[in-house]
Amino acid sequence: MLSTSVAGLALASPTMLASGILGYSAESLNRVARAGAGSVVSKSIGVEPRFGYPNPTVVQAEAGLINAVGLPNPGIDLYSEEIKFAKIILKIPLIVSIFGYSADEYATVAKKAVGAGADAVELNVSCPHVQFTGSEIGQNPKLLTEVVEGVKAVVNKPLIVKLSPNVTDIAVTAKAAVKAGADALTAVNTLKALAIDPETMRPILSNIKGGLSGPAIKPVALRAVYDIREELPDVPIIGCGGVMDWQDAVQFFLAGASAVQVGTAVAFDDLEVFASINKGVENYVRKKHYGSVKEIVNLAHRS
Repeated sequence: MLSTSVAGLALASPTMLASGILGYSAESLNRVARAGAGSVVSKSIGVEPRFGYPNPTVVQAEAGLINAVGLPNPGIDLYSEEIKFAKIILKIPLIVSIFGYSADEYATVAKKAVGAGADAVELNVSCPHVQFTGSEIGQNPKLLTEVVEGVKAVVNKPLIVKLSPNVTDIAVTAKAAVKAGADALTAVNTLKALAIDPETMRPILSNIKGGLSGPAIKPVALRAVYDIREELPDVPIIGCGGVMDWQDAVQFFLAGASAVQVGTAVAFDDLEVFASINKGVENYVRKKHYGSVKEIVNLAHRS
């Protein structure tokens, strides 16, 4: 009843670990898998090691988190060993999130990730707080096209593009990504945000600006999924942004998502959130007299 698929990836449940949470090691990814996730997405990995920003890098907002971690990662050469180990112990699909500063860098990381055993790659073209990568690419259809085409040319695994909500019309970038070869879309990454301490009279984050995640952005993410589904009815969509419980997940399915990614909820509620969401979704599907979660996808678009 809970099984679904996204771009050829078979998922035992429609919940996935979002990139950036517990995605560093094979052991942590396996903990998430045992908790009930249908797939896991790694932390974003680049060509070279990156230390990220100094603390403070995360601050709690009224309805979520604002973070500017700075894409810390060990680099793809070292992380390839972690991918190989993860593939030995994981029984669910492993998606490796990647970033770069050029189309060539994205292609290099993607090729090495797939070579190490990744079941799919997710292009982080939407990070709002690292200059010259992320949102600069995801907000520019021309640059986005170059990156997606470059990666598509060197990998034979599903290619997922994680879109930025910080655009005028997300359907425009979604269509550019799909035309360039994306097999699925994740909607969305974090919203640009800021927190200020009234005592010090200064921004709290060391990077000053960050990305807002959690319940505060769910209406924005839900609208993005709905808009993309209207324009691209046959493209698999993964909903991401404020999925805290089964009701949130159901809303994303009804809007057109085939699966949902869970991130901030893990920080708030720990790994039990996956089983809780899965159980709630299953009960909802039964109550509504459907045979599987796949049958409720897109139902909000009925005229």
